[in-house]
Amino acid sequence: MVDLSQYPFEIRPLSEEDGGGFLITFPDFLECLSDGETIDEAIRNGLDALRETLAALESAGHPVPEPSSSGKFIPLPKSLYTRLIRYAKQEGVNINTLVTTLITESLGKRKLHPTHP
Repeated sequence: MVDLSQYPFEIRPLSEEDGGGFLITFPDFLECLSDGETIDEAIRNGLDALRETLAALESAGHPVPEPSSSGKFIPLPKSLYTRLIRYAKQEGVNINTLVTTLITESLGKRKLHPTHP
């Protein structure tokens, strides 16, 4: 059985014109996407869509690609990495999913302003 949490995904906020909420896409499967009102809902819906995509590939006799994620993580201070690991375990997700969610939430709350020379 394939571990769905190993496939990388991207989440971005949807504009109000697009219905609001969040869009989730999987770089390994361009045809696989979903959305949700919250990041957590988008992830749940996205994993359902990924599960269906993999089942469709298998039933058609196509190979299921391995996740493109290297499984490597950017170097962090040991204390921060340990805190992230603990938090990920509490949430029942892997560290990549946790960090992606935290970064997405943070970027969604901030308005980025271009710097002017």
